[in-house]
Amino acid sequence: MTLSLAARLDAAATATEARLALALADAPLPGERLRPERLMAAMRHGALGGGKRLRPFLVLESAALFAVAPEAAVTAAAAVECIHCYSLIHDDLPAMDDDDLRRGRPTVHKAFDEATAILAGDGLLTLAFDLLAGSDAHADPAARIALVRALARAAGIGGMVGGQMLDLAAEGRFSGGAPLALGEAAIRDLQAMKTGALLSVSVEAGAILGGADAQARAALFAYGRALGAAFQIADDILDVEGTAEEVGKKVGKDAAAGKATLVSRLGLDAARALLASLVDDAAAALTPFGTRGALLAQAARFVADRRS
Repeated sequence: MTLSLAARLDAAATATEARLALALADAPLPGERLRPERLMAAMRHGALGGGKRLRPFLVLESAALFAVAPEAAVTAAAAVECIHCYSLIHDDLPAMDDDDLRRGRPTVHKAFDEATAILAGDGLLTLAFDLLAGSDAHADPAARIALVRALARAAGIGGMVGGQMLDLAAEGRFSGGAPLALGEAAIRDLQAMKTGALLSVSVEAGAILGGADAQARAALFAYGRALGAAFQIADDILDVEGTAEEVGKKVGKDAAAGKATLVSRLGLDAARALLASLVDDAAAALTPFGTRGALLAQAARFVADRRS
């Protein structure tokens, strides 16, 4: 990872952390009666103090392609991160992946309890759209509506939630316990929804914030699609080769659960080759932006090479 990329990732993480901390303060906002102490503590446990903040970085850097200042994009970045953090809280629950560790710390349902974890996830989900509805997300109401719709669709039925449902089905949860033998195309669809959609909408949000034209939006869409696929393959490889200390969560659970992954379908060598090809595709998609797209291209390589 280059120094400039590391510095920009750190800057995005710092700005996002500050915006999330403000949104997760104990004092109720207009229209709220009160904020329960235990709920707020659980939401902060799930959303603050950890993570690469890759999705907020993508929002901020894609917006920067259109000369949008970080402070003008950070609320949308925080909204995307709320969705991501809610999904992790729910994904870790016993009914889903049943994980005890996340980002090197106890998961929310372990630090608190299952009911509180469900409500903390629900709180972060709804907070995301509260953030996008405010004028600090964007001065133009039409842009705010576009952000809300894009994030809702990426996070919902045809995106992350639908992808999670397909993932559970592939494990055999609803067919007597035997994992389904999915083909490569079906696995790609599942992963594009479960993981790729939220990464893709992060760059789409930057384009909306910047008022990008159709050509620029198409280029960023292609970049986000390739990046999302690369991220998931890298994650699947880490689950096979990484350690819990490196990754910050339990490893080896994909094979144990019979999850449908491209690593299990294609093998490690073919998966690595596909990962390298996707990184090239992501970089090529940024060609219309010239040197301004260099940092996002570096981010795609970082996603492929990461060890956590």
